[in-house]
Amino acid sequence: MAARRSRSRTPLERRADNANAVITNLAFKKPPGRQGPTQRKRVQTEREPETGIPLTKPVVLSLVDLSFMLTLVFGGCCTNVWTYEYLLKIDSRLGTALTFSQMAFVTIHSLPSFLSWDRAHTIPLPSFKPRHVPVFQWALQVFVLTAGNLLTNWAYAFNVPLTIQIVFRSAGLVVSLIFGRLFLNKRYTLSQIASVLLVTIGVVLATLSRPAPPISQTTPDDATDYTIGISMLTLSLLLTGVLGMLQEITYKKYGPHWKEGLFYTHSLSLPVFLFLVPHVKYGFTSLSSSTSKFSSRTPDADPTFAALSANLPSAVAPLTPYLILAANLVTQLICVSGVNQLSSRVSSVSTNLVLTTRKALSLCFSVWWFGNGWNTELGIGAGMVFLGSLLYTLVSSSSSKEENDKKKDE
Repeated sequence: MAARRSRSRTPLERRADNANAVITNLAFKKPPGRQGPTQRKRVQTEREPETGIPLTKPVVLSLVDLSFMLTLVFGGCCTNVWTYEYLLKIDSRLGTALTFSQMAFVTIHSLPSFLSWDRAHTIPLPSFKPRHVPVFQWALQVFVLTAGNLLTNWAYAFNVPLTIQIVFRSAGLVVSLIFGRLFLNKRYTLSQIASVLLVTIGVVLATLSRPAPPISQTTPDDATDYTIGISMLTLSLLLTGVLGMLQEITYKKYGPHWKEGLFYTHSLSLPVFLFLVPHVKYGFTSLSSSTSKFSSRTPDADPTFAALSANLPSAVAPLTPYLILAANLVTQLICVSGVNQLSSRVSSVSTNLVLTTRKALSLCFSVWWFGNGWNTELGIGAGMVFLGSLLYTLVSSSSSKEENDKKKDE
């Protein structure tokens, strides 16, 4: 036995022992949390230094999901604003009819996903699938959503230009911060508040750089009408903040069922338009009577609208208003889906930040497309928006990392 122990091993045997040792270490390797200090130090020394977040499969899927949501928001919403401005150029009082069309289109599109068919009967009968969220939760959001949209649309009838409306919508960031602090007990750092204010000021500056539409005639009642319109926008802004807060509370309590929220908030709002039938009827009548503006062969053709339908067949050109309306409905569905997905993943402040950045891009695109001109104020405002968005992202990421480190230390 002693002679056997003292025998020197051949190179082939030593190589086999090394291979077995490697396989054993891989098979019975301890998790990182169970390694001893010496072993953990040696592994960290041998491992290449890590930079950033490791690209694991969940991280990659989250990044793809977030990129898809941002594509829906920026692509769908910006295109929707473009078609919306075209419709407003046809008639500024199309707001109620357009809102009804959007609500009905989203409802019809989403309805099949929430119906189940009872095959027990000779003729299958449809019924609604069980809800994840109580209907009264959606009913509260329906009231806030419908009232806010109607107030915004009615403001056009009180001589409030589109530039002022964009300013008020951009101020939703401040409302979300105030509501989050007062009602949700959230805390925001000074850097976050400063970043949000920088974004808001940038959008306001970029918006005010656009010239307001000229008013051909002024009357003593214009100031009164304008005050009423501003009051409507102020109330609509507060309702938008309440809606974001209700959505955040609902998603935290019942889960991110944004598709269910999209369907019920739009379908339950349709009965409200029974009280607005004259306004809806007027909108469609005005849309039908404007078809001659898009045909270059008619004497009352508008050059702006005729250029849009110049490449269309003569038989299709008069239908251009309805094509624009159809594009508005489709892009509105894409936009709403993206916003709902985003609000179900992040806080209302972050959602409003993305929407504010999107409004700045829509403003720049509108200025470029409709030839309203580019000036220094618009460039500075857009730069402030992008800078504020970047600062907010960096500050929020740093704050989240510090909170996670504190939790790990505890």
